[in-house]
Amino acid sequence: MIHRALLPVAWLFAIAASAATPEIPNRLIDYTTFENAVDKVGNLRKQRRITENQFLLMAQDPATVILDARSREMFERLHVKNARNLSLPDITADELAKIIPSKATRVLIYCNNNFENEPRAFPTKAPAASLNIHTLNVLYAYGYENVYELGPLLDVRKTRIPFEGQVAGS
Repeated sequence: MIHRALLPVAWLFAIAASAATPEIPNRLIDYTTFENAVDKVGNLRKQRRITENQFLLMAQDPATVILDARSREMFERLHVKNARNLSLPDITADELAKIIPSKATRVLIYCNNNFENEPRAFPTKAPAASLNIHTLNVLYAYGYENVYELGPLLDVRKTRIPFEGQVAGS
């Protein structure tokens, strides 16, 4: 019998990967429900991506919440005027309820990949890792379906969307 210490590491990984992995229960993680919701969210997203003009018009309604799910640091550097910040990793039912009055409230979302020419505040993400995609899925999982996503890529120096924060106007 060969001692395990003498087996190549890659071979050990191959053995481990080929073994049947038993179900590891965790009632607080439900990938199947997430996976099933992705198609629903995708269809909703097709109907709810909005233009710059639509975003500006909807943002004028005082009952609308503009949600910025980026980190607090990036939010403080620059964000859409009047946006509320709740970083994606900090989203819980209780935290959402603090900033969104009801699940029927209209919510506007945007992310790094909506703005260019301000990499200090809006560093570009890989397209498949765009924060809008994750934020929309998370909001839907918590029952928020009245969500609209800013669609286009806008130049922060040319957009009519107003900003505030540490680098605003610099």
